[in-house]
Amino acid sequence: MSEPFKFKEFSIRQDRCAMKVGTDGVLLGAWTHLDHQPTTILDIGAGTGLISLMLAQRSSAEIIDAIEIEGAAYEQCVENFEASSWGDRLFCYHAGWDEFTDEIDDPYDLIVCNPPFYSENVSSENTARDTARQSQFLPLKELALGVPKLLSEKGLFSIIIPFKEEDSFVDLMESQGLFPKYITHVKGNTNTQIKRSLMAFQFQKTEVIKDVLVIEMERHQYTEAYKSLTKDFYLKM
Repeated sequence: MSEPFKFKEFSIRQDRCAMKVGTDGVLLGAWTHLDHQPTTILDIGAGTGLISLMLAQRSSAEIIDAIEIEGAAYEQCVENFEASSWGDRLFCYHAGWDEFTDEIDDPYDLIVCNPPFYSENVSSENTARDTARQSQFLPLKELALGVPKLLSEKGLFSIIIPFKEEDSFVDLMESQGLFPKYITHVKGNTNTQIKRSLMAFQFQKTEVIKDVLVIEMERHQYTEAYKSLTKDFYLKM
């Protein structure tokens, strides 16, 4: 069995998960705004359970639910939850998004999602990895239709997407009555293009708070902003 990925307060076993611990998940888990002090959290497409565990560490939410459709990832997520200090607050459903939205009535104060980005139908020999990576399995439109049903009135929906998808996704969310509150543009370093958009949506339309996060000054030389964001998690940060 491969060694788990160790963070400061928990570990992630990922040998049975198609999508491993990556920067996008860590960014979303660390960046997601908790000022509204959510008591209930939902993590859509949880994978290893990384984001749920980060939010358990960062918040006092009583209920942190996760959903994961891929069987082996679901089992590993449950294993990671049970091995953590917050097992009594964490629960993973083995379900798809449409099935979940049809069956659940109670709203969540915070919904998070690190969705699959690969809208191209690129198929490898690894079905689990394809499921985790390809947006045909969780289209952004399907996500946008379901979130308003499950978000509480004062809740936030937090997501990380490719920057090139930002404008169309904002339009999609606004068509469902949700408006951006925070947007952070992520760049690998100062000389590269914006790669990702970290975004939080709410039902109220307010002025959007925007900023830019640069990860590295040069290879493995991290910026103070990135270190500050992730220092509670990474062992060597």
